[in-house]
Amino acid sequence: MNRRSLLRRMLTGAIVTASAVSLLTACSDNGAADPNTIRFALDWTPNTNHTGLFVALQEGYFRDAGLDVEILPYNTASPDSLIDSGNAEFGVSFQNSATFAKAAGTDTVSVLAPLQHWATAIGVRADRADLSSPKTLDGKTYAGFGDAGEIETLRQVIRNDGGTGDFKNVTVGTSAYESVYSGEADFTVPYFAWEGIEAEHRGTPFKYFQYSDFGFPDAYAIVINGNQTWLKEHPEQAKKFVQALQKGYQLAADEPAKGAQLLIDANPGAFTDEPLIMESQQMLSDKFMKDSSGKVGTQTLEQWTGYSRFLFQHGVLVDESGKALTTEPDWSTYFTNEYLSGP
Repeated sequence: MNRRSLLRRMLTGAIVTASAVSLLTACSDNGAADPNTIRFALDWTPNTNHTGLFVALQEGYFRDAGLDVEILPYNTASPDSLIDSGNAEFGVSFQNSATFAKAAGTDTVSVLAPLQHWATAIGVRADRADLSSPKTLDGKTYAGFGDAGEIETLRQVIRNDGGTGDFKNVTVGTSAYESVYSGEADFTVPYFAWEGIEAEHRGTPFKYFQYSDFGFPDAYAIVINGNQTWLKEHPEQAKKFVQALQKGYQLAADEPAKGAQLLIDANPGAFTDEPLIMESQQMLSDKFMKDSSGKVGTQTLEQWTGYSRFLFQHGVLVDESGKALTTEPDWSTYFTNEYLSGP
């Protein structure tokens, strides 16, 4: 459930630096006029899911590659939509939303995975002794986000623990976390490296039931999607961009304190709790960013297949006409490692 709505942060007033802002109305649907100009769409205000991007900007990795990268600040259009329409070359997505988008016919493909694993889990108040595993959530109330697939995912995790998967669902968006602590709901799906840390800082910690601990497939929490047509037409610029971005995320994974500081420096005044930024980046570095070899960005067919196949088998993926898919997609076409740096 690594969806955009899960990553709604407490970054009230967060901004993108003025030099990075590009007006969508100035963009054509045929790509930027200069292939060395890359427009990158954010999914929300700057946060630690974006550290590698701001590291690459601050350290000059894009400049050294001869690229001018413009950040498109979050607006009501999703990054996948902007990429598909040609109003951005790349942007932040998530395995589930990227799967939904491509199944529906978007001209997108995932080129890099900044986070290798689920970065969310079922969360309940730590002081709820009666909620000891997913099956104890039967009959309880879920504070959700209204995203396709989330209910089926939760039901399956509960069933895998021996429950029936029957619970009440209320869509409350960003107030889901507060709903759990106020007692209006029993569980939600916090993001470990943000809402989880924030809850601890407030003295109201969550306890978690992690999906993969109950036989549910792992998934990429964050992916970077690119416009597939633009990639094919500009392979040199595509490789330069992806590798510079990968280098930024690798630094953030290898030197999390430095990466966090570069994120803060790139967005002055945006963060009201800078220690949270440091702690968040450290957690992502320790647990989520690197594959088994220590590399950032790689994707595998096995991992793409596991969760995306679940969405297909449960009938929640639809084509561009809104009809449920009847033929399982070729998941190898949903991602590529072609543009990453070598070993």
